[in-house]
Amino acid sequence: MWKNYFKIAYRNLLKKKVYSLINVLGLGIGMACCVLIFLFVQDELSYDNYHEKGDRIYRLIHGSRSPEGLTEGAEEAPFWVWHNAPVGPALKEEFPEIDKIVQFSGRSDLLLSYGETTLQEDGVFFMDSTVFDVFSWKLLRGNARTALVAPFSIVLTESTAKKYFGDEDPLGKTLKGSESAGRADAGDYTVTGVMADVPSNSHFTFNALLSLSTFKQSRPDVFDAWGYVDFYTYFLVNEGFDPVAFEAKLPDFIQRRRGGGDDKYAIKVEALKDVYLRTTAQRLPGETGSLTNIYVFSMIGVFILAIAMINFMNLSTARSMERAKEVGIRKSIGADRESLIYQFLGESLIIVILAAMVAVVFVSVALPLMNDLTGKEFLINQVINWQTIPFFVGIILIVGLLAGSYPAFVLSSFQPVSILKGLSKANPKGALLRKGLVIFQFSLSIALIAGTMIVYTQMGHLLDKDMGFDKEQMLVLDYNYDEQVNFMSSALKSELEALPSVNSAAFSRSVPGSYFPNAYTTIENADGEMFGQAQPVFQVGIDFVNHYGLELVAGRSYSRDYPSDSSSALVLNEAAARQYGYANPADIVGKKFDQWGRAGTVIGVVKDFNYISLHRTIEPLTLPFEAYASRYLSLKVSSEDLPATIAQVEQIWEKLAPHRPFLYSFLDEDFNNQYQSDFRFRRIFTTFSVLAILIACLGLLGLATYTAEQRTKEIGVRKVLGANVSSIVGLLSKDFVKLVLVAIVIATPVSWYAMNKWLEGFAYKVPVHWWTFAIAGILAVVVALVTISFQSIKAALMNPVKSLRSE
Repeated sequence: MWKNYFKIAYRNLLKKKVYSLINVLGLGIGMACCVLIFLFVQDELSYDNYHEKGDRIYRLIHGSRSPEGLTEGAEEAPFWVWHNAPVGPALKEEFPEIDKIVQFSGRSDLLLSYGETTLQEDGVFFMDSTVFDVFSWKLLRGNARTALVAPFSIVLTESTAKKYFGDEDPLGKTLKGSESAGRADAGDYTVTGVMADVPSNSHFTFNALLSLSTFKQSRPDVFDAWGYVDFYTYFLVNEGFDPVAFEAKLPDFIQRRRGGGDDKYAIKVEALKDVYLRTTAQRLPGETGSLTNIYVFSMIGVFILAIAMINFMNLSTARSMERAKEVGIRKSIGADRESLIYQFLGESLIIVILAAMVAVVFVSVALPLMNDLTGKEFLINQVINWQTIPFFVGIILIVGLLAGSYPAFVLSSFQPVSILKGLSKANPKGALLRKGLVIFQFSLSIALIAGTMIVYTQMGHLLDKDMGFDKEQMLVLDYNYDEQVNFMSSALKSELEALPSVNSAAFSRSVPGSYFPNAYTTIENADGEMFGQAQPVFQVGIDFVNHYGLELVAGRSYSRDYPSDSSSALVLNEAAARQYGYANPADIVGKKFDQWGRAGTVIGVVKDFNYISLHRTIEPLTLPFEAYASRYLSLKVSSEDLPATIAQVEQIWEKLAPHRPFLYSFLDEDFNNQYQSDFRFRRIFTTFSVLAILIACLGLLGLATYTAEQRTKEIGVRKVLGANVSSIVGLLSKDFVKLVLVAIVIATPVSWYAMNKWLEGFAYKVPVHWWTFAIAGILAVVVALVTISFQSIKAALMNPVKSLRSE
């Protein structure tokens, strides 16, 4: 019996080659797209899952409530991931549910040397010795319990060790660290361990770990200071840990440990499994994902598979009446309904199995493209393995059963007498189902077209918006706080500005888009009281404001005419002025301030500028003049011959700072790197939206072909009576266009709501205009007409004699 089913299915595939190709190819591509999206979503959801004790690892975040009226909008200030050092040991001491604490200090870029190799190594942390007891990072060489105990110990990742030592055994060898006086990372480091590279699905990565005792030896005072914010704290808890109950105990803990008197300071905990996709904290040690984007991509994957299934079901139901006589004959010679149902479902499953084979081939070919789109590395063994086989089998069964259900159950119910007498007619429910599926299919397509337009418009807005500072042709040199460079800053700046292609230069600790610290700043507020608030701070050189084109709205900038500016003057932005209660920025000029040991008066207010990504609103910012706390030298260069300019700058650098590598980048590129996840979202969204629309068009082409075949005699009669090509094309197209118009009405409100929800992730976003959906609808109509017209024109040009002779 099954052999006979396969034989009939094979004959039907060969008999209708066009429909078979559309079914197998469309469904195969749809399944492949679904699998590729599934790979991406699975990878995003897998972050930090490799830690054996991951369900028992939490981290602390902290923040403080802002007094009402001083911060517009939210009542609570942002929570940060980094905070003070004493909180970790204090929690471990008071709460028995905490098993182990791991603390590490903020990311550092460290100059390391071995032999002739000198590199500025990024992604370096001062790390607690308990790190390997909590996290499942594999130590390949060395003792996990002692590797980070002694001061000036360093553990390298495998790839980092390879850069310095090649095939040598690194253990016991010495790496020379930064020579800058007063730096915690200055000195010679003994390699005490080599660990496997951190998996890519980690919420933060690193290249080397320094022992936290190194930092403690250099700055023991900060480990008892509740106000020194430079540490991340993770902890391993016992089984049965209740985070809600634990957080309820924290206010009393804070009062005991911080000495009371501050009811605004708060601590919360985040589970490791929530860190990558669900954190609300700022100042993160690594990257984060987007749960919203995960939902969007998952929906697109389901949409694509649904569109491919609709194609299959539409063609199956459309062609079901062609096999009515076959059903009648089989029933008349004794076939029961059950066997007919098995036959049609079996044929459907065979087509789906063929489509699954096509999908595997398509996925194998498309994996390199998927890697480029996502910035991840997917391998074929992630697609075909024992874990994914049930997923494939499930899709095959679901798609096959759904797509074959209508012809199986409807055709098998026909009465053989009526069929053989030619009394049966096309089931109107089948036509209605096809129309409904086409409407649903194109509703999804229109929503994807509109979504793609909005995504592109928003990303263009991110790149084109006036940020309030000059970032074009800004060459940024990174020397990582090197003290020798800072001491020779005047000579270096003078020589570089003497180059014809360098217009101006300025030193700073931070540049827009880069790391910046937070400082507790006390300023005389509008009520005449000294009020303190933690806020971002850019420590800048004397020329920074003018160099970056920041607009002064009140007071003045730093000037060489005022020597006291280096110690007793402060410039801040409009948001900071508002934070201290001044609606008019000019009113804060002349007010007293106290920040990080510097005291004096506010001398100027700059217009708000977007020094962070447009995902966030402009925050209060102070820009103190700190001549010797710089990391970056920014050069405003002309654009005539950038390679020649860079070469000239490098020559001067090698002459004055030969001990440091010449590291440079352009500010606009660095700033836009903040949007890498957004650009990745755009690439993936657009690629799979286009594929979804192409699959929908493939199905529409199949239906148009079938419709033209069914109306062959009608077309012939109309041509004999004088109908021209355009009228026949319009006749065959109008029904499909009506369906697309209905789809526009359905898709518009749904996509409008969905894209507004996506745009909520940006503080500065484009408005969603009605004409976006109008254009999407017009494009959908055009795409449908182009798809249909090929077959319609072909039918209209057919010789009417052949049309009238056709059976």
